[in-house]
Amino acid sequence: MTRARRRKPYGVKSAPYVFLIPATALFLLFFALPIGYAVYLSVRRTEVSGLGLGRGAREEVWAGFANYREALSDSELLHGALRILGYGAIVVPVMLGLALLFALLLDTERLRLRGFTRLAIFLPYAIPGVVAALMWGFLYLPDVSPFYFVLDKAGLPAPDLLDGGPLYAALANIAVWGGTGFNMIVIYTSLRAIPGEVFEAARLDGCSQLQIALRIKIPMVAPSLVLTFFFSIIATLQVFNEPTTLKPLTNSLSTTWSPLMKVYQDAFVNNDIYAAAAQAVIVAAVTLALSFGFLRAANSRTKQGGSQ
Repeated sequence: MTRARRRKPYGVKSAPYVFLIPATALFLLFFALPIGYAVYLSVRRTEVSGLGLGRGAREEVWAGFANYREALSDSELLHGALRILGYGAIVVPVMLGLALLFALLLDTERLRLRGFTRLAIFLPYAIPGVVAALMWGFLYLPDVSPFYFVLDKAGLPAPDLLDGGPLYAALANIAVWGGTGFNMIVIYTSLRAIPGEVFEAARLDGCSQLQIALRIKIPMVAPSLVLTFFFSIIATLQVFNEPTTLKPLTNSLSTTWSPLMKVYQDAFVNNDIYAAAAQAVIVAAVTLALSFGFLRAANSRTKQGGSQ
């Protein structure tokens, strides 16, 4: 005699979908809709008839891929992308290297004041990017910086950090100072999740702390390193606050120094929102392609390592 299955009430089956409604609505309203509108604007343009005066003189018409062709041939956008590559070549390895080093140091047993040290390293991340850029900007200015005063009293040459090559290091320093703490917390959390028996077995085998860090800790937190690298790449491609905030302090930063600054300049200064939309879509597509390619490469390498 078989027992009939009890059917779940309709309300129980639909409960998960009801809970998803707020998140879905927010996703559509603040993420999908702006992206769709940007794509729509990127294939439009304004057609002016006559002198452009009066009702109907300006009309929005279909432009196809003309805005994209102009954006890809725009030298300012391409130069901004090259500058971002140089900026990212400094920021990403230095920031992740320091984050990994701090996480390994915090995970040692002999460290004192671990809680205070962890908070001190993480605290710069809690400071808004504009405030951090302003603070470091004044520290870079020779007339108000205490560092330049000390160098002058010591008779040492003072470099101009807001001009030429040092400008990249100055901008990268702001990003490294603000982002190292967040990445350190991610890596440190993964280190704390490793079972203590693993380290105990390594010590019984005669491994030193350096060998444990290189051969056990770093390989086991590789997923966290991949995640932090992924976030760092996205943040680097979207840099905007630091150069925009420092621009009034130096003539070496143009209004189109980074791709997002170029998008802002075209949209809100040149009043060419259609070209700006096309550039924004290109930046988003490049970010998505790089992120997806990196994740694919990381996943394939992880699978190869697991099969060996």
